[in-house]
Amino acid sequence: MSRDIDVLVLGGAGVDTIVYVPELPLPYADSYMIDSGIQARAGQTGDFVAIGLSALGLRTHHLDFLGDDPEGDLVRALHREKGIALTAIPQPAGTKRAVNLVGPDGRRLSLYDTSRAHVDDRFPEATLRALAEASRHVHVTITQPCAHALPLLRESGSTLSTDLHDWDGENPYHEPFAQAADVVFLSASALADPERTMRRIADRGRAEVVVATAGAKGAYVLADEELIHVPAATPPAPVVDSNGAGDAFAAAFLYAWLNRETPRRSALYGTIAGAHACTVPSTETDAIGPNELLGRTATP
Repeated sequence: MSRDIDVLVLGGAGVDTIVYVPELPLPYADSYMIDSGIQARAGQTGDFVAIGLSALGLRTHHLDFLGDDPEGDLVRALHREKGIALTAIPQPAGTKRAVNLVGPDGRRLSLYDTSRAHVDDRFPEATLRALAEASRHVHVTITQPCAHALPLLRESGSTLSTDLHDWDGENPYHEPFAQAADVVFLSASALADPERTMRRIADRGRAEVVVATAGAKGAYVLADEELIHVPAATPPAPVVDSNGAGDAFAAAFLYAWLNRETPRRSALYGTIAGAHACTVPSTETDAIGPNELLGRTATP
């Protein structure tokens, strides 16, 4: 079977409104004056992973629901600009959107509008099957309705990855994703015992590799029952925004992993790409390219 797509990204397309606030948490007040501007721009988790993969030279295709609305037009324009193939399924409820509050230290708080999806939404089976069977790998976001696609994706013969983001290790919504994927990413931020959760994911599912990102502490990688710590990379410029850092990490990790690098080296690629993303304001979309990534990987 021909695999003309390196990575199919499933779900996670949308628009964020970025608001730079003086501090997080934001104390209650009747109003705040935002002199840095308030800007809506295309790009949520699936968009950022697709952009990161494409920037590294992987043949990338993105499949998700989009509304016939200005937000959907922004997402379509972003994919055209970046040269990323996009299959958009019509969504009568409109395109997914969120508001991101970003503090001076780059941390963010995201407010997601959950009204833009319905529990009965399903990707058209023929479309999903054709794209999955044409792909070497599928990265599945945890946005609705991707969970319903997992059985078909496993049948396709493609390897799978997913990002559980700030999972607490208990919410049952995340379990099907964690158990179906060959590579599982998650943030350690909400985990009391990251290693315990990582080993539970590996024991209960089919994951070959489980990666917990830990911000300034780097990342922890569980592979072949061995837990490895990979230190954080030094950002090449001042940190302005953490938005998209996890997605950049996942894209660079998959770039290395699909090129048969070790889990440790794949995580090194991820930390470098994540550090780069932290130097890019949320209002911009800029992913690390292969020359810079490989150059910084080779730096002692």
